[in-house]
Amino acid sequence: MTLRHHAVEEFERRLHEMFGRVDRALEAEFGSVGVRDPRRPPAGSIVDHTAEGLFHLSASFSAGLGSAAGPGYVVTLDVRTVGPVPLALRRQIEDRALELLQRELAAAFQDRELRLVRDGPVWKIVGDLSLGRA
Repeated sequence: MTLRHHAVEEFERRLHEMFGRVDRALEAEFGSVGVRDPRRPPAGSIVDHTAEGLFHLSASFSAGLGSAAGPGYVVTLDVRTVGPVPLALRRQIEDRALELLQRELAAAFQDRELRLVRDGPVWKIVGDLSLGRA
């Protein structure tokens, strides 16, 4: 049995919703850049944005051991195509995703000081990850 704090559940729900908005924006802008993996349904056809469309945008918590940035949520962006995505296009998609994430992070978490930072080879959401009052 896994026990999770209600504040963590709420934070991750808001994070998932934010990622859904960014995912939909990426689909609208770049959804025709490649042939979608046929195992993934078209964007907007099911409830969970992480299992559909061309993009898989998510984050997972890292305790930050050995990291200059400390604890945070490591952001992952995968482009789920049948073939490879040219590096220049991949960078364009990543740059746009980071721009959208910065904007959405500020809007979705107005009650917290959070920022998107480069942590070695990955991007991470760091800042006020406190659980509030117990």
